[in-house]
Amino acid sequence: MPLHRQWQVVRRSALAATISVVTGGLFAAGAGVAFALALGAAPEVTASLAPRSVTTPVAMGIAERLGGLPSLTAAVVICSGVVGAALGPAVLDLVRVKDWRARGLAIGTAAHGIGTARALSVNATAGAFSGLAMGLNALATALLLPLLWRLLAGG
Repeated sequence: MPLHRQWQVVRRSALAATISVVTGGLFAAGAGVAFALALGAAPEVTASLAPRSVTTPVAMGIAERLGGLPSLTAAVVICSGVVGAALGPAVLDLVRVKDWRARGLAIGTAAHGIGTARALSVNATAGAFSGLAMGLNALATALLLPLLWRLLAGG
């Protein structure tokens, strides 16, 4: 419902929102993979961390397709959501992000459903953009991550 009420604002920001979410989702996946590789994790663990910023059911499906462990992915995704919801607003304040649209996009991309619930409790515009980001990130990651994974794996 908040997305419907904010439809005109969302439409005017569609291109910037899409670019932000895709970039943020790719960065989150890259950070998860880099973290695993830096610690010398097994390939299954690395694949499990790649979809960490996507909502749990989608992330589990992506991880399974990449050869990861869906149960590990679920735990990592839930932790990412809790940390993002708890610390995200403070980090955004620290870097002086004031625009509710940008705040919503950031929280929805990084902290999926848990972050979106937090954004909705703070501001309707942030909540609408967070919900949009959560959905776009799930779609983009489900489409792009398996392709990138195959390219990087050489197959």
